[in-house]
Amino acid sequence: MSDDSFDLIVVGGGPGGYTAAIRAAQLGMKTACVEKRGALGGTCLNVGCIPSKALLKSSELFEEAQHDFADRGINVGSVKLDLSKMLGQKETTVEGLTQGIEFLFKKNKVTYIKGAGELQGGGRVEVTGEENKVIKGKNILICTGSEVTPLPNVDIDEKQIVSSTGALELKKVPKSMIVIGGGVIGLELGTVWRRLGAEVTVVEFLDRILPGTDNEVAKTTQRVLKKQGMKFMLGKKVTGAKKAKSGVTLTVEPAKGGDAEELKAEVVLVAIGRRPYTEGLGLDDLGVERDKAGRIIVDKTFKSSVDGVYAIGDVIDGPMLAHKAEDEGVVCVEMLAGQKPHINYDTIPGVIYTWPEVATVGKTEEQLKDAGIEYNVGKVPFMANSRARANGFTEGFAKILADKKTDKVLGVHIIGPDAGTIIHECVLAMEFGASAEDIARTCHAHPTLNEAVKEAALAVAGRTLNS
Repeated sequence: MSDDSFDLIVVGGGPGGYTAAIRAAQLGMKTACVEKRGALGGTCLNVGCIPSKALLKSSELFEEAQHDFADRGINVGSVKLDLSKMLGQKETTVEGLTQGIEFLFKKNKVTYIKGAGELQGGGRVEVTGEENKVIKGKNILICTGSEVTPLPNVDIDEKQIVSSTGALELKKVPKSMIVIGGGVIGLELGTVWRRLGAEVTVVEFLDRILPGTDNEVAKTTQRVLKKQGMKFMLGKKVTGAKKAKSGVTLTVEPAKGGDAEELKAEVVLVAIGRRPYTEGLGLDDLGVERDKAGRIIVDKTFKSSVDGVYAIGDVIDGPMLAHKAEDEGVVCVEMLAGQKPHINYDTIPGVIYTWPEVATVGKTEEQLKDAGIEYNVGKVPFMANSRARANGFTEGFAKILADKKTDKVLGVHIIGPDAGTIIHECVLAMEFGASAEDIARTCHAHPTLNEAVKEAALAVAGRTLNS
């Protein structure tokens, strides 16, 4: 095999792509990863999940120092924000992680090629960028991720009207910010800038925030965020934006029709979702079939309509989550190697990193009702949890949905402190087909936040002990 021939060419170096490349190399495949960004890790690591979580943590500590420390007998005096240093810490985190992936590539003998890859047919990929050449692979895996969904008549300039990318780079705290979109990204980044001093208003087209999550969880999240100072305008659509030196003026109308009004803010964040990024890949010329949303259609082995071309992550159907893409990448290359792995889409957790955090896995109550599945509910508030009370944060609850006949856990929904960590015992339980009783009869250390899960499992059978 020549230096420009590979068993697998991975196009895209995000979470799904770099994980797939490393696993393929471990399985003995000669593997190349083509990435045009110039840094591995994709949107998630460079301008998404990781930098936003760094700012969420920093802003959380800033707010705690301002408002909570004194109540615990910790007097720190005047608390001042050094935004440039806060942003610098975020960049240091990102740089360290991207370099870490490059080290893993070298360790696992993955060839890293910097440039944009375009499929030419016959297993050939033309790379243009830092390196200009044509490489050939027995199989090609597309993992190019997603991009910000644009909003008509609202032009993003990453200064006054920003996407999630620009919202991570603001040089000063705006006095006011309007977030268009009440989903995960909008609420997380809105939370960052509210904590740092901005007046934040969320404008959402639907009559609720967090579409797709359990309705009770969404309502509780909105109530808590409103209590923290975030404002909400639901059932509204933004139809236009005008920029001036003083800020941005949005035209907003009721989603169901009615008179328009104007809203003004120093900065506007457009966070209405993301769409598959497949630009410049040559998919149409190659005949790769896609659906109406632009997603690549694949079978159970992640194979597209073209032999030798596979796809995973945000460019195919399913939730746009880094961990979903990672698992798909591993499963795909293991199948190519002749193994028989699996991925259970019913046990992929989702986490929203506001405070309190929101974590969910499996079916919501609304989904079970729509499917005609009878179920029992076990729900307990964190107010009844000893660790939550000792930590000083008791907002939220843990809720378990179990099949009425078999007691099998069908869904778990948590809003509360460290929900994103707590959810994983429920994910594992569901992966093994556990019943609510299985969780209830598993000994949980005391005092821990996870005891809320045990108590919720007990509540399914109507026999709580501490609530």
